[in-house]
Amino acid sequence: MLRCIRSLFASAVTAGIVLVPSIAFAAGGGIAPEGQGWVALGAGLAIGFAALGCGLGQGFAAYGALTGIARNPSAAGKIQTPMIIGLALIESLCIYALVIAFFLQGKIG
Repeated sequence: MLRCIRSLFASAVTAGIVLVPSIAFAAGGGIAPEGQGWVALGAGLAIGFAALGCGLGQGFAAYGALTGIARNPSAAGKIQTPMIIGLALIESLCIYALVIAFFLQGKIG
């Protein structure tokens, strides 16, 4: 039963991803007036999900690093530097999502 629901959900999401751009974008490359709301919704959802994912990723990374340092304090130097680099890369993904959301908002109006 759960497999059937999961398959149905995946099919609905795939259909939504395929159909919404065809509604939103006109033939001339601009956004059709009836699709501007979808683009605004997409931009808002994109930055929201990106912030959620980045926040969770950074939390898990910090948790893992602090747990490792708590178990072995002498390894703090070897753990801290890769953790900071990883956090910077995670944060860059959220910044990319913000830039994409700004581009989408720029296409409206």
